[in-house]
Amino acid sequence: MKYLFLLISLLSFTIQVNASSVPYSKNIRAYIDNKQFYAPGVGNYIEFQLQFVGYSLNYVQNESGLSAEIVVEMEISKGDSIVTSDAYRLSSPIITDSIIDDFYDIKRFVLNPGGYIFKIKLRDVNSQNQPIESSQKIVIEELGNAISISDIQIAETAFKTTNESSLFYKSGYEMIPHISTFYPKELSAIPVYFELYNTHELEDSVFAIKQTLINADTEQEFEKFIVFSKHDATMVVPFLRVIDISEVPTGKYILQFTVLNKNMRELCFQSYDFERSNEIEIDYYSDEIILDPSFQNSINNDSVGFYLESLIPISKGVEVKNIIDIAKRRNAKSARKYLQLYWSKTAQNATYDTWIKYKQQVDFVEKLYATNIQNGYETARGRVYLQYGSPSNVIIKEYSSTEYPYEIWSYNRIGSFSNKRFVFYNPSMINNSYQLLHSDMVGELKNLNWPSEVSKSGTINNPNSEGDFGGSSGRDY
Repeated sequence: MKYLFLLISLLSFTIQVNASSVPYSKNIRAYIDNKQFYAPGVGNYIEFQLQFVGYSLNYVQNESGLSAEIVVEMEISKGDSIVTSDAYRLSSPIITDSIIDDFYDIKRFVLNPGGYIFKIKLRDVNSQNQPIESSQKIVIEELGNAISISDIQIAETAFKTTNESSLFYKSGYEMIPHISTFYPKELSAIPVYFELYNTHELEDSVFAIKQTLINADTEQEFEKFIVFSKHDATMVVPFLRVIDISEVPTGKYILQFTVLNKNMRELCFQSYDFERSNEIEIDYYSDEIILDPSFQNSINNDSVGFYLESLIPISKGVEVKNIIDIAKRRNAKSARKYLQLYWSKTAQNATYDTWIKYKQQVDFVEKLYATNIQNGYETARGRVYLQYGSPSNVIIKEYSSTEYPYEIWSYNRIGSFSNKRFVFYNPSMINNSYQLLHSDMVGELKNLNWPSEVSKSGTINNPNSEGDFGGSSGRDY
C-alpha cells in the first residue's frame, strides 16, 4: 500500500567566463510518500505527502524576505485514460534569516479501488534547470466495506486541534508528516497515527488494539513494546500514540497493530517497517544487573572471555567497543553480564535457546577454522559463518599446481539479498589461514580481479570483466 521514493538531482553548475565568482543553480530535492485512508460519505482516498529539502531550492528576494516557488504537476491514470490530475504553484515559507528549513505539502485524491499509475513533475520557478519527474504504480484498497485499518502515518509533530481548515488536519489532529523510515539516535520517539473503520459492525461496543514491535531479522517480539488498549466501537476511530524508541538498538523493525474482538480473535492488522541506528551505552559493571543462573551455568569460568569476544562478528559500533573494553579489563562478572544482556536484547522471548544455538556455532567454527594464532571466530571464514549463517553450497579446492587453495561459499539467501558469494583463499598454503578475497555481498570486500590473485602465475583471461572469470576458479564461481 505504501511506496517511498526519492527525487534527487545533483547540483549543476553554470560557469561564467571571466567572472569573479561561479554562480550555480540548484536542482530540486524532494521526498514523496503516499498513505491511504477512508472517509464515510466520500470514499477511499490517497494522500500524497511531499517534503521539499529547503537548501535544494533557489530563492529570490521579495518584500517580506527570501522565498522559493515550485510548480507541482500530478497525474493519476488507469490504462490509457487520465483519471484525475492537478497542477499548482507552491511557495516556500518566507526566509528572514540564514536558517533554511524543509517544508511540506499534502495532496489528496478520492479514488475507487484498483490499480493506477501516479506521475509527478516538479519545477523550480527560479531555476533554468529541467524539471524532475517520476512515476509509480499505486493500488487503492477498499477500506469502507469491512473492519479495516488505514496506512500508518508517522508524524514529525502531532497535536490536537480544532482548525479543520489546516492542510495537515486529520480527525481532530494536526500532523506534519515524517516521510523517512530511518531513525537515527537523535530521534527518540515515533508519533504514530492511523484510523480504524467500521468497528461499529462488531457485536460488542468495545474492541482492543494490540501493539507489537518485531525484530525484522530474528522475528522476535520485544516484550516491553507489547501494549493492549481498549476502544469504543464506531464508524471511524482515530488512533494516536507516541512510542518511545530511545532504548531500541540498531536494527530493522516492524511495528504492528492488530485489532482484536472480545474473544481475542484477530480481525485485521497494519504494520510499519523502519530502520533504527542507536548505539546505546550500557553500564555492564552495574550491580543492578542480576545474573540468570540457568544462562550462566552454560559458560565455564575459563571460557567466559572466549565467548564474550565471539560476539564481535555479529556486533556493530559501540557494541564492539564495549566488548573490547570488558575483555581488556578481564572482568569475568562484567563479561557474564554483557553476554546475558546481549542475548536478552537480541532475543527477548528465546534468550537462552538463541544463545545456545549461537554458542554451538562458535564451537563449530572453532573446530573447523581455528589456527594456531587465531580463534575460529577471528578468522575470515569463521566471521562470515557466524554473521551470515551456514552457506547453501561450498566449493573447496585444496590443492592445485596453478592455483592457491580456495573456497567459494554460496548463499541462496541472506536477509533480503539473494545469490551471494564469498571467495576465500590461502596464499600461504599453511596453517588453515584462509583470507576473504572477494564477495558480492553489500558491505563486504569486492575484488573483481580475485581469480588473478588465486592464480599462482598472477594472470587469468579477462580479469577485469565482472562475471567473466578465466581459469578453474572462474568456472567454479
